Amino acid sequence: MTTRITIDPITRLEGHGRIDIFIDDHGSVDDVCFQIPELRGFEQFCVGRMAEEMPVITNRICGVCPEAHHVAATKALDAVFGAEPPMAAKKLRELLYMAFFVTDHTTHFYALGGPDFIVGPDAPPSERNILGVARKLGVEIAGDVIACRKRNNEVISVVGGRAIHPVAGIPGGWSRSISEGERKQIAETALKNIEFALFSLDVFAKIVLKNPVYLELVTSDIYLHRTYSMGMVDSNNQSNFYDGTIRVIDPEGNQFANYCPADYREHIAERVEPWTYLKYPYLKNVGWQGLVDGIQSGVYAATPLSRLNVSEGLATKRADAEYQRMFEAFGSRRLTSARYQPVHHRMATHWARLIELLYASERMLELALDPEIISPEIRNIPDRAMFVGEGVGCVEAPRGTLTHHYVTDERGLLKSVNMIVGTTNNYAPISMSIKRAAEKLITNNAPEQGILNRIEMAFRLYDPCFSCATHFLPGKMPLTVSLRNRQGQLLRELNRFHKSGT
Repeated sequence: MTTRITIDPITRLEGHGRIDIFIDDHGSVDDVCFQIPELRGFEQFCVGRMAEEMPVITNRICGVCPEAHHVAATKALDAVFGAEPPMAAKKLRELLYMAFFVTDHTTHFYALGGPDFIVGPDAPPSERNILGVARKLGVEIAGDVIACRKRNNEVISVVGGRAIHPVAGIPGGWSRSISEGERKQIAETALKNIEFALFSLDVFAKIVLKNPVYLELVTSDIYLHRTYSMGMVDSNNQSNFYDGTIRVIDPEGNQFANYCPADYREHIAERVEPWTYLKYPYLKNVGWQGLVDGIQSGVYAATPLSRLNVSEGLATKRADAEYQRMFEAFGSRRLTSARYQPVHHRMATHWARLIELLYASERMLELALDPEIISPEIRNIPDRAMFVGEGVGCVEAPRGTLTHHYVTDERGLLKSVNMIVGTTNNYAPISMSIKRAAEKLITNNAPEQGILNRIEMAFRLYDPCFSCATHFLPGKMPLTVSLRNRQGQLLRELNRFHKSGT
């Protein structure tokens, strides 16, 4: 008889979800179901709205990463209205974005994913949180984490008009310039960010890389998947979060594609299933083979690790040194003078995230020191003659490549909206990682809390945001009715799509 183990709710993520693990009579994992029971539906209810409202509407998708949706929506509007923003506007957008990346990656390492290492995967659930991190590292460090978020939220407020839901993005530019005094303060914040990022990398090195137990967990095959990798790169094929082309490499590290975001439909297809509100994106020119690894499978990952996998180094000095250190630690050989074989050990994503924290801090300083950043020339007003009526905006969200695609009528009212969110890209690999971890970790004995938490770590490493990702409306409500007796024993289960009994 099949035994079901349920992890509900899954924890330390944005959104909601549950994991059902089915164990056969021999104590082996028979199947794993990863369910996301929520729907946001922005793709549907934005239809009919004025296109220029999208930067303010879509940043309400999520309270963790509103800046990503705000900037992607603004870039899509540039294309819809045929209005190229001035260079100063682009730099202000990127400046805000770097401050956002610092806050987001800091949150994940210290509050969401990091507690599994800092406090320990076997610690009681009540201790695996930011308070447990404070007890382990010291109250001063917890204060530094809060201070980091506070000072960067102030930058977001200054540059973006609001600290949580920015409002400065407009077609063809930005609505607020910054003063010389504000520029100097932002530069000081960036210097503190660099110091904090270096400290965080040192914490990771001491707690994880120098701990044989944790190092074995990171480098084992429990969290190993050989898939394609995706990320945005600049003209030098170096990682860029704000602008560039989308590069895809195969599991061996060979370039598979490098395309403009506007051409995403030529490369990415989206599979829909009636039992989930998430779409399964996959590489159109490989095809959907199911939730499997390998070069024959169209499954790809879009994560901090994926971005480093596709990149030929990082554009800032200290972050690039850490980039090289990570790949050499995993024994990757160089494919070119600057790029390494991809790392497929998914737990390395935590390390990659901290390297990106350092890159964002260094890039923020570069932008703050750029004299053009205070230019008042921050908008090109759209010209009716240049109106296109369709546009794609793309950025790298902290958890993956984010694409907004809008089509409007001649009045600028939205006719269709499509969003491929960072977590949507990773829906297939997240499902695969959870199943693999369960298969590797569960033996004949009933799993303890520490084992179940290690299975949760398989999705947590992706820093998923299911509030951002759930927009597809299948047209039917997946409904399950469980019939139980007075003792709570399951007698029968009825499902809208099939039924089974015991």
